[in-house]
Amino acid sequence: MSKDLRWEAISSVQKQHGSLGLKHFKLLRKIGGGDIGTVYLSELIGTSCLFAVKVMDNDFLASRKKMQRAQTEKEILEILDHPFLPTLYAHFTTNKFSCLVMEYCPGGDLHVLRQKQLTKSFPEKAARFYVAEILLALEYLHMLGVVYRDLKPENILVREDGHIMLSDFDLSLRCAVNPMLVKSSSPVVEPPKKMSSPCSDSSCIDPFCLQPSWQLSCFTPRFLSAAAKTRKLKSELAAQVIPLPQLVVEPTSARSNSFVGTHEYLAPEIIKGEGHGSAVDWWTFGIFLYELLYGKTPFKGSSNEDTISNVVSQCLKFPQRPMVSSHARDLIRRLLKKEPENRLGSAKGAAEIKQHPFFEGLNWALIRCETPPELPKFFDLGNVVPDTVSQSKTSKFPVELEHRGDEVEFEMF
Repeated sequence: MSKDLRWEAISSVQKQHGSLGLKHFKLLRKIGGGDIGTVYLSELIGTSCLFAVKVMDNDFLASRKKMQRAQTEKEILEILDHPFLPTLYAHFTTNKFSCLVMEYCPGGDLHVLRQKQLTKSFPEKAARFYVAEILLALEYLHMLGVVYRDLKPENILVREDGHIMLSDFDLSLRCAVNPMLVKSSSPVVEPPKKMSSPCSDSSCIDPFCLQPSWQLSCFTPRFLSAAAKTRKLKSELAAQVIPLPQLVVEPTSARSNSFVGTHEYLAPEIIKGEGHGSAVDWWTFGIFLYELLYGKTPFKGSSNEDTISNVVSQCLKFPQRPMVSSHARDLIRRLLKKEPENRLGSAKGAAEIKQHPFFEGLNWALIRCETPPELPKFFDLGNVVPDTVSQSKTSKFPVELEHRGDEVEFEMF
């Protein structure tokens, strides 16, 4: 990122004018909005660099007592350095506005992208791709002591390369975290004792017999294929490897009494007002996976009140269509445990979720090299809006797209 042209462009303007301001950006169009500000696709004047500029009205924030939310988002953005989280290029404040200059994602959000699918849901392979990248983003946030609390498809943006970016941190909770190494509880298998090999003479040229202690090929019937021998060898060697300690970065001591989030994604402990911690992110992660696979959330009612009641009292059910694997359903069940202490991830966070069979075979270290389900289609930038800024509470969705309602936030005393 240090050689990103956008960094160079921002730095050049700052050196030339001493500081960066709203006057240096040409606002092309509104691309999003939320409870505390409006996001514009903007071009840095004199360059071809595009940014997403979040503009917040200071008087509006003060009148609604949301200054702290804006400050929290800025502070979190300043410490992020992760491929699936946004880059904050600059921030500045005027008498009227506070602005965040961030990375622009041309692919829109997963809420719109899901509804453009023929079945209004993603194939399981595509869903696994998106939730795996979200899992890594949440793991990183928890490592920094940030409980996200607002996971939903509307907050997942698609970059130009098809990979995702988690956005919007004004509802996040900052807390203390103590990363630790935990010894694996897996039993250690002792290497087999050396035995004399019946083909240890110099005439044996089978490569698996070069180390008799492995005791594989020479005791394997000759009709087995080389591939079968290799699999057996790998299995035997894996059993001899002593497991490494496991890094746990879950902020398990975090507690908050705030009632925050979107109704369909609220965790039971938030609704009950009993105080909540980092486990709420794993509940929302389960709801998120369910929605990607089935095209709807599991506890949605006819009203927000019904939805909240269903979250607390209704049992989890899976539709018969579309067909979803048993591994995916099992992962969702484990994540949507109504008691947070029984929820997958509540103790060891992403470390234990990664080990679920739903993610079997996924190379976490090289996930950025995976081919995305689809690449975004670029739209025409010809139509622009005037270089004036107005406060808008929420973005407008096209009429054919479902809008799940506003976020809620208040303190429980």
